[in-house]
Amino acid sequence: MEQEVIQQIESIIGYHFSDPVLLKRAFVHSSVASQRLDSNERLEFLGDSVLGLIACQRIFNLYPDLLEGDMTKIKSAAVSRRTCAKITRSLGLHKLLILGKGMQGQVTLPPSLSAAVLESVIGALYLDGGFEAAEGFLVPLLDPIIEAAAESGHQQNFKSVLQQHSQQQLEKSPGYRTLDEKGPDHAKCFKVCVEIGDEQFGAVWGQSKKQAEQQAALQALVELGLAEVDGDGEVRLLE
Repeated sequence: MEQEVIQQIESIIGYHFSDPVLLKRAFVHSSVASQRLDSNERLEFLGDSVLGLIACQRIFNLYPDLLEGDMTKIKSAAVSRRTCAKITRSLGLHKLLILGKGMQGQVTLPPSLSAAVLESVIGALYLDGGFEAAEGFLVPLLDPIIEAAAESGHQQNFKSVLQQHSQQQLEKSPGYRTLDEKGPDHAKCFKVCVEIGDEQFGAVWGQSKKQAEQQAALQALVELGLAEVDGDGEVRLLE
């Protein structure tokens, strides 16, 4: 990684590294590393925990009247892979990930890799500058996401929203039908749809049965006119 690129990254994250080797490693994918210990995977592991701690602390401080269950829901939305990937893309850090030749031709970087970049950078910041450095980088990025999750009232729990609407307005409970599955046992995907009485809603794929059911619930909410999804994938519940 050239010095010019290092300076570009430091400018984006607003922090100057005492040990630039840490920053370089945060952008080395395992597909290009001589051995996996030289990749960003260990930094990603550490950064994930630091991210969770900072998110929990911000939620705890911002919402002193929330109970543990509500804080957990907000945290889940704030530190999700989707959220991390979105932050990475908004900063342009995903473009600087060093990939092996077999992956360089991809038009769009998978969300999991974009999320890993953010977590690796957080890990590097924590090691180089301590908790304060990681916190200083993350808080301006996390606070709007935490506030939006708190105000949304759903925190990405679309099954709960659909359950409440179905029971109160339709006097029926939604069911979830698995229509198909594919992939090896360790990485299986599921196609799920929602059924409410005799009505079946659009089916969606998910990387786990739990994720597929949540997305199927969202699809049902959209078809019922109770939610809309904008171009950035943000969900808004409608009155």
